[in-house]
Amino acid sequence: MSTVNLPLVVGVDGSEPSLRAVDWAADEAALRGVPLRLVNASLWERYEGAALAHDLGKPSGRGMAVDIVKTAARRARRRAADVKISTDVLPEEPEYALVCEGRNASALVLGTRGRGGIANLLLGSVSLTVAAHASCPVIVVRGNHDNQARAGLRGRILLGVGDASTAAVDFAYEEAKRRGVPLDAVRAWRCPAHETTDHPLLAGEPTRLHEEQAAKVLEAALKDAPADMELHRRTIEGPARTALLAASQQADLLVVGARRREPGHLRLQLGRVAHTVLHHSACPVAVVPERV
Repeated sequence: MSTVNLPLVVGVDGSEPSLRAVDWAADEAALRGVPLRLVNASLWERYEGAALAHDLGKPSGRGMAVDIVKTAARRARRRAADVKISTDVLPEEPEYALVCEGRNASALVLGTRGRGGIANLLLGSVSLTVAAHASCPVIVVRGNHDNQARAGLRGRILLGVGDASTAAVDFAYEEAKRRGVPLDAVRAWRCPAHETTDHPLLAGEPTRLHEEQAAKVLEAALKDAPADMELHRRTIEGPARTALLAASQQADLLVVGARRREPGHLRLQLGRVAHTVLHHSACPVAVVPERV
């Protein structure tokens, strides 16, 4: 299915991180020329019931959810007046609702955390679950903590090149082209300790071979790069997680792939690299599904 006219979908819960996600997504929708869809998903009324809220003199769960998405829509319109915006309130588990929304989205955009206490952990779980199972790219907006998502200031997209990164590479190309910025492609490599040797004639040979192999993987992944793109290739010795987290300090978006071995499989399908950068990156992270 073509994603040309599919909306960007944002999960909103009224928290500051989710509103930063709205800001980021409004800018991205304007860049892509696609609609923006703001969604709040909750099972509050299923557990509490609207009648109970009425008896307690409190607004219903649905009423609060409608207010949340309306507030988010007003914010998005101030940010990107020309973007078509729609809203919806869904009486579903957030993970289930957002994964379903992703079937008809160009991407899903989420904040990092919820509103205090246990809710922080719950929303973190939602973001991880959606990133692991969505059929479209999932972008988790990280980096700023002042209730504002700022326009890209660093002027570059960062790509972590894995063993099967075709979709992630294409996604990174498009993001760099839209912004008119360079793409930094990184491939990390390590030399296992058991391959090192103290023989003076062989010293450094295993290291050189691993570095050369990393360079070959990088070149193969980027062989179809647009001719007019400013592309920087880097091989870095060390764990991929460490290399990408360090490089994220100078990027506006970090793109990584996540393998999807079996559609609909319930096992968490995020590798250690994606899991780590989602928790600790200094910039927003795009997790792009890779079918293998």
